[in-house]
Parts: sequence; structure tokens; C-alpha cells
Amino acid sequence: MASQRGKDILLKFWDGTGFVTVAGLRTKRISLNAQTVDITDSQSAGRWRELLDGAGVRRASVSASGIFRDAASDELVRAAFFAGAVTQMQLVIPDFGTIEGGFQVTSLDYAGNHDGEVTFDIALESGSELTFGAL
Repeated sequence: MASQRGKDILLKFWDGTGFVTVAGLRTKRISLNAQTVDITDSQSAGRWRELLDGAGVRRASVSASGIFRDAASDELVRAAFFAGAVTQMQLVIPDFGTIEGGFQVTSLDYAGNHDGEVTFDIALESGSELTFGAL
């Protein structure tokens, strides 16, 4: 995979009719994690740890900051936060693929300087099965 511009990663929310890009994101971080289930016992070869295939909990976390595109995008994200809803979202990573599934907005912060634009920070946690589609 060749180098890509970080600004090309997109965060899209489902608005009831389709996925819409909600913001101009300046910084983004996507973390995919999986817990392990240790099944090591006294009979494990060489006393090396053994893990159970396919077990454990998988999760994704997203953190981003940026500027909302418009009032409708701001409202879509804010409504998802206040509802505590698991909302369908897409993370589009150029030359890699699309991660899609239910995410919950777990943190939403607004900030701004007197001589600048209003910015936001958002944190998302996966709340359903995620799918990956290669581009």
C-alpha cells in the first residue's frame, strides 16, 4: 500500500436515506482491538501460552477532530450522542477499504477561539458487528 493523505479518511453517518460525510476531519485515529482467551494449562507444550481461536471480544474505537460541514451534519451527530443510539457509520480509508457498522458516539466536545472557527472532538465505540470492504 502506497502512502496516503490522512485528510482523505472520511467519517460518514447514516441519515435514514444514505451515508453522508459529516465533517471536515483534521485528525483521525481508528483502533481495532481483540481480546484473547487464554487456554494455557499444565499440559501446554513447553509451558507456552495457548490462545483459543476465534474467541474473545472484538471492538473498534475511533477518535477524530475537525469542523462540521454544515448545521445538518452537526445535528446528525449531536442527535446520535443525545439519543445514546448505536448508529450506522462508515469509515472510508483510501486505498485500503471501508469499515461499516454500528457505532455509538461516546464523547462529543466543542471548542473555539475568539478569532477562529468552532471545532469538535468526537469518540466512537463499535456497538455491533463491523464489516470490511476492500476498495
